[in-house]
Amino acid sequence: MIDVFKYRYITALISLSIMVSFFGYYAYLTYTRGYAFNYSVDFDGGTQLRFKFDKQISSSDIRALLEKEGWSGATTREFSYSQEVLIRVKDFSSDVKTVANRIREVIKASNPDVSVELLESESIRPSAVESLRLKSILALVLSLLAMMSYIAFRYWSVAFAVGAFVSLFHDAIVVLALFLLLDREISVNVIAAVVMLLGYSINDTIVVFSRIRENIEEMLRLKKQMVFDQIVTLSINQTLSRTILTSAATALTAFAMLILGGESLRDLSLALLVGIVFGTYSSIYIASSVMMLFHKEEQAL
Repeated sequence: MIDVFKYRYITALISLSIMVSFFGYYAYLTYTRGYAFNYSVDFDGGTQLRFKFDKQISSSDIRALLEKEGWSGATTREFSYSQEVLIRVKDFSSDVKTVANRIREVIKASNPDVSVELLESESIRPSAVESLRLKSILALVLSLLAMMSYIAFRYWSVAFAVGAFVSLFHDAIVVLALFLLLDREISVNVIAAVVMLLGYSINDTIVVFSRIRENIEEMLRLKKQMVFDQIVTLSINQTLSRTILTSAATALTAFAMLILGGESLRDLSLALLVGIVFGTYSSIYIASSVMMLFHKEEQAL
């Protein structure tokens, strides 16, 4: 039997370091450059276009061309694995194709021997951005509160509810920390992935908590005595193979999406893959460890 709690102080230090680093780096970026997260057009508004070239073109050259043509504040992003460039301008246009054609003509005029193909285009009105941001934040907060309430009522235990809440909060922070570190865009897809991961993680946590409750009831029925942390360790080991096999199978699917899904699914699959790994980790170490803080280690059942 694996002594899970042998490493609980190490894992607690790792998780605490990740969370402190996230908030510290967030504050640092906000202070130095005025913003922390790099938001997609979903949350910033404007027009976003993705072009593919048959030859490599520097994104700085594209920005210079756009500035010259009157698109001030345009941003670009290159993809190292392909000759694709994401271009975002602040102007909103209901006719995205016209804007795309104008930008393509500007690039072609300066690079006549380059083939330019439009792969993706979208435009979001600035007035819709605030509503979308608010709804995304509400989706995350309400998901956390709803799952915490479910655990509290299902097990009729504040300890279990707080353990599940801290575990879910930890998983969300890990995904956001990765995107902050890599300076990847926070889009609607990423928020959707985080909400899905909360559901996936809580499922793992419920499996462990249910086995803990079953073992406690079994000890009481047989009138046996066992230290509480031994019951938790036993329960985690009984569900460990199921947890690892399920997570591994799900992670393989997310990994396949990450490699083969193309740029449109890149951020979604990255968030899912990282979230599955840390969701498994948190259901074993974080949720149970936090729940154990509400119980004296010497307490016998």
